[in-house]
Amino acid sequence: MSDRLPSLTALRAFEAAARHMSFAQAAAELHVTPAALSYQIKSLETDMGQPLFRRLNRAVELTAAGRALAPGVSDAFGTLSAAWRGARRLNDTGVLTVTAGPAFTSKWLAPRMYSFAQNHPEIELRFLASLRLIDFDRDEVDVAIRFGLGHDKDVYARPLIREWMTPLMTPELARRIKTPKDLEDAVLIHDDSIAFLNAPADWPAWLLASGLDLEGDHGPRFSQADHALDAAISGVGVALGRVSLATRALEAGQLVAPFELGLVAEAQFRFMCPKGSETRPHIAAFEAWMLEEIQSSRKFEEGRRLLRSADLQR
Repeated sequence: MSDRLPSLTALRAFEAAARHMSFAQAAAELHVTPAALSYQIKSLETDMGQPLFRRLNRAVELTAAGRALAPGVSDAFGTLSAAWRGARRLNDTGVLTVTAGPAFTSKWLAPRMYSFAQNHPEIELRFLASLRLIDFDRDEVDVAIRFGLGHDKDVYARPLIREWMTPLMTPELARRIKTPKDLEDAVLIHDDSIAFLNAPADWPAWLLASGLDLEGDHGPRFSQADHALDAAISGVGVALGRVSLATRALEAGQLVAPFELGLVAEAQFRFMCPKGSETRPHIAAFEAWMLEEIQSSRKFEEGRRLLRSADLQR
């Protein structure tokens, strides 16, 4: 038996028919007549030397040979389509697709987009707010901003922001909470988005580092960092907030960070893209812009006493 592959046209007809389990629907998808599609499948069956479908009254079903062939053909066309889209994207420097977590998208990226658009009107930004593991080819994404411990393989990855947490509150609350000891009667807002860290930078850790023997587990808990910050902005209580996500609120005076102590987390944000893509003009421009924006926000570290959460012993 020859290992020569049949025509791609015949394989495409088979893949569509196997997916729809209908010659008519497959023909409509491929913009051919049912007779033309049936001809392609018959030629494939001739090459195979056995039927791939059982023709029933107004329906079809796969034979054993068809069931063996269908998954591989489907995967092959999926891989081919992804490769084609990826290659075409290399020539497209006018659109940049960025994925980041919902909190980073809403609190960091979105408020700064006007600045990037002014400096780079030739680049159209598209955002995908997601925390899932990224496949640059499958998801048709150019840049991923991810928070974690790193260990990124086979991609270009650059650390962006040193993440640190400190008590954040409204100016009104700060007039009553003048010292860390005053937190004893405050509502403590918990950001559980970093609870996965081996050395959590949470309220118990911050109170311990402050030398305070206070209960730090009470108060509302949020799984998303931006929700915890929104609760603090609304005056619900005091959040041990991630300063990277709170910079706009701090600059606007919605929140203040009155205490000098901050806890530096093990994890950090990273800028990621496929290896070699970091030199493409629109990706390089976006990375340079992000680094410039981050540099301007480091002013909040001035005069702080920053401790690594991993160095604390509970």
